[in-house]
Amino acid sequence: MIVLDGAGIGALPDAVLYGDEHTNTIGNVAKRVSLAIPALRALGLGSLVELGGSCPARPQAAIGKMAEVSAGKDSVTGHWELMGVTTTHAFPVFPNGFPASSINEFEQKIGRSVMGNVAASGTEIIQKLGAEHLSTGSPILYTSADSVCQIAAHDDVIPVDLLYRFCETAYDVMVEGIGVGRVIARPFTGPIGSFERTAQRRDFTQPPSGLTLLDRVHAEGLPVVAIGKVSDLFAGRGISESLHTDCDDEVMTALNSSMRKTTRGLLVANCVDFDTVYGHRNDVVGYAANLERFDRHLLKLLPCVGSNDLLVITADHGNDPTVPGSDHSREYVPLLVIGRKIRNIDLGMRHSFADVGQTLSQALGVPSVDSGESFIDAL
Repeated sequence: MIVLDGAGIGALPDAVLYGDEHTNTIGNVAKRVSLAIPALRALGLGSLVELGGSCPARPQAAIGKMAEVSAGKDSVTGHWELMGVTTTHAFPVFPNGFPASSINEFEQKIGRSVMGNVAASGTEIIQKLGAEHLSTGSPILYTSADSVCQIAAHDDVIPVDLLYRFCETAYDVMVEGIGVGRVIARPFTGPIGSFERTAQRRDFTQPPSGLTLLDRVHAEGLPVVAIGKVSDLFAGRGISESLHTDCDDEVMTALNSSMRKTTRGLLVANCVDFDTVYGHRNDVVGYAANLERFDRHLLKLLPCVGSNDLLVITADHGNDPTVPGSDHSREYVPLLVIGRKIRNIDLGMRHSFADVGQTLSQALGVPSVDSGESFIDAL
């Protein structure tokens, strides 16, 4: 399964509650940029969202679109639901910063004061506060429209290992204390005026609230390979091998290699650059270029799909770079299912991302997940 992080295809009916009624990530990008994505077009993506140009008469994949039943619109809830665990309450958000009591507790535990404690863009806040951070040694703590506590620090001031320890402390205070979804370490380097975030990002996420497909596959003794940030989103649970990557190109290369050497099991890959590098930064041209790079990788990957393999391409939420703001968006996500032994049919509207997890549990012959309706009989 490949998750294109932040690749929505149109606002959900309840998107107005999130201020996302005008979002359509891939569709709006396609209106601005002529997309050269032959593999995705051939699979049938253009039948799910307007890409411009004609659609193939017969898509080469089983296609559908999925709505999220869980509350919220972040990567954690999206991935959990894809793996069969739905949530009824969204993680709390802190648009005005975290409570003073939590900040005080965190400062006392790490022995340093923090700066920031605002909702901000990660790239902007390090440019704004980076110089002061270099002189004081205070970590930069901030949040976003998601339920997340992010801690940024320059490698020369707070080495990465120490930053990770600070994040573990923040997990105790913010996640276990007030219910925040996750803590993210955001190391950066460079001189004043040219700070750049490094690839040493690490997520500290609360474990899923129920047993996921990963748990069930792992319990049956089958390999579960997590590529990209997948392991972080599931707190490392139910995973036999985790391959961390620095960019989406590396994700696809690792997936290609894993597919060639894994005969049976579950491979889950997350392409995060759509979200973190382009969606959050409102970079429409960059988003389009990344989609085209992914498509070129996909052309190389498709021949690796074996006679008994099932390949699912989907997303976890939207992140429309064409609309104001830099938040995730509450959108439908695409469902493309590829396999040599399946019927290339229209799977219609799926009412939960968990339909994927339920289908894959049956395909792998492991106990069913608790949510979702399987579409394996249709395939």
